[in-house]
Amino acid sequence: MSRTLARRASAEFAGTAMLVAAVVGSGIAAARLSPNDIGLQLLENAIATALALGALILTFGPVSGAHFNPVVSAVDWWLGRRAATGLTGRELAGYVPAQIGGAVTGAVLADLMFGLPAVTWSRTDRTGSNLWLAEVVATAGLIVLIFALARSGRGAAAPAAVGAYIGAAYWFTSSTSFANPAVTIGRAFTDTFAGIAPTSVPGFVAAQLVGALVAVAALAAWYPQAEQTAGAVVVPQLPEEARRR
Repeated sequence: MSRTLARRASAEFAGTAMLVAAVVGSGIAAARLSPNDIGLQLLENAIATALALGALILTFGPVSGAHFNPVVSAVDWWLGRRAATGLTGRELAGYVPAQIGGAVTGAVLADLMFGLPAVTWSRTDRTGSNLWLAEVVATAGLIVLIFALARSGRGAAAPAAVGAYIGAAYWFTSSTSFANPAVTIGRAFTDTFAGIAPTSVPGFVAAQLVGALVAVAALAAWYPQAEQTAGAVVVPQLPEEARRR
């Protein structure tokens, strides 16, 4: 792994870790502060996640693109592979393990910060065709948003737009919008408000992959030249880093 790729992968690790720490930690805090109101717990969790995601994109976007999500990275590689604008295959192979490792680390960190065992497998079953459909919708919408912003030259709006989308998708999807295989895996390591049982993870990840395919088809129809700006996902990289591989 080159020094530049190692730096980018470390940013993906740290950013994904902090994202999951925000999701899990705010879920724990919400359950403790509002123990008798599930709706208020979800609202608190959604607001904290949306705000944290926007801040993390601003922090790590200039370093790695702030993907924090294997399906975003995979679509970036797929769309940009011919035009040599997105991630290379080597970079994708560095990003995905970093994102998954970061997600698990973030869940462990959140548990420890709240005085819980580092790892307790979640017992929250999240399964069923309605939840899988919700994950297809949530993931497809997220990917289309990200690449539409890049294609239309509005990448600077990504922190606010992506944070707003995820915050809203907490409420308009029955699955509360995981929309991220790495985050899904990480949340299996905590038996708290944001957890997901390990047995439910494969169904969610499969649905997210389907959502990515739906997004690729939608982008082909609506933004046929999206591959030309795949390198700008999520936030445009600094000029000197744009194509230094």
